Amino acid sequence: MITIRPGDARGHANHGWLDSYHTFSFADYYDPGFMGFGPLRVINEDRVLGGHGFGTHAHRDMEIITYVLEGALEHKDSLGNGSVMHPGEVQRMSAGTGVSHSEYNHSSSNPVHFLQIWILPQSRGITPSYEQRHFDTAEKRGRLRLIAGADGRNGALAVHQDIEVYASVLAPAEKLSHPLKPGQHAWLQVARGELTLNSLPLKAGDGAAISNEEFIALEARTDSELLLFVM
Repeated sequence: MITIRPGDARGHANHGWLDSYHTFSFADYYDPGFMGFGPLRVINEDRVLGGHGFGTHAHRDMEIITYVLEGALEHKDSLGNGSVMHPGEVQRMSAGTGVSHSEYNHSSSNPVHFLQIWILPQSRGITPSYEQRHFDTAEKRGRLRLIAGADGRNGALAVHQDIEVYASVLAPAEKLSHPLKPGQHAWLQVARGELTLNSLPLKAGDGAAISNEEFIALEARTDSELLLFVM
């Protein structure tokens, strides 16, 4: 079974400096039908104007993944980490017992576009930690590149949850497939472009909940980029 979550049906908040779309209930947006999917709790698509950002704020007991699509995002946290993320950069912050951080557009003029993903951890009260890695487009071209997982294998970021997060970049007409084991579920999020999922059309911003399927078959209609969560 595949349930499409149209991008234009997501929650939307425009604060001027921040234009944000919420796949699941978040902040002032509440939809009891979309509280998350499995351990996935938040998928926000954020665009932040130059010279603006999120001031220092706190998190607890959450695995937070940031995936930059365009521009440059500056990060600082109470663990002493500081970095500037560009497209290809993926960051994982395990909030655990508590961490504070800020996120700002590193540019004073150009916007930054990124996805922020929250995943519920298997255990509460873990020690906060941080990782950031770069995944070249070539690593994601025409294949599903594991970027985060419970065991951190193959150079992926390690998350405290039984979930696999893949990224892929596809050219028009390019295809790929991924088998699903019995009992596995998946969520597909289209970051840009247009593609089909098991022959169902999807476009940028759309998501899809996948259950009781034997495989996932993707074919790009245009240059596309996607994230796939398998749990």
